[in-house]
Amino acid sequence: MGHPLLAFTVATLGALFPVANPIGAVPFFYSLTANDSSRFRLNQTRKTALNVIGVLIVSFMVGKLILNFLGISLGVLRISGGLIVAHTAWEMVTAHPRLTAQEHHEAIDKEDISFTPMAIPMISGPGSIGVVIGLATQAHGWIEQLGCVVGIVLLGLILYLFLVLGEPLIEKVSVTGMGALNRILGFFILAIAVQLIADGVLELLKIS
Repeated sequence: MGHPLLAFTVATLGALFPVANPIGAVPFFYSLTANDSSRFRLNQTRKTALNVIGVLIVSFMVGKLILNFLGISLGVLRISGGLIVAHTAWEMVTAHPRLTAQEHHEAIDKEDISFTPMAIPMISGPGSIGVVIGLATQAHGWIEQLGCVVGIVLLGLILYLFLVLGEPLIEKVSVTGMGALNRILGFFILAIAVQLIADGVLELLKIS
């Protein structure tokens, strides 16, 4: 995988997919739209994917500038990002909901759930934003940056497909099966979080 465009596209998608967890978003999305029409659901699906892409691209573009302005090193970013990702993973492993009961109740009554709570904090939350900011510090040329953007767009397209095909998926796998899959995915995300923290510590040791 020598070409930087392809390498950064795959790296971005691979880093974002487990943290954003579009699979886990499916049952949550259908619980919020259970009483809505298929047309409304499709509209919300499209808007959710676009909002996720927008949030992550903006974070990618301005994240590096914010880090430089605040004087935050790459090592510190990796450790803090690892802690956030670890928190997300622990919630998945222990089947702890990302939203509180009150937030979930308010979301059901909202006419538009595509930005909150679906895009933020469900999919493009602190963990995903931390990942793209970390990628921004590693993408130096415009080709590498383009690769990251393409990876973000691909994540949005995959999310769109999962949400569109989600209803028959839930019926076949069942809520229990989705929960088990979510826990397995959470375990691997926890491993990624530990790796991020370890890389951050090594980075700080090099500086010192």
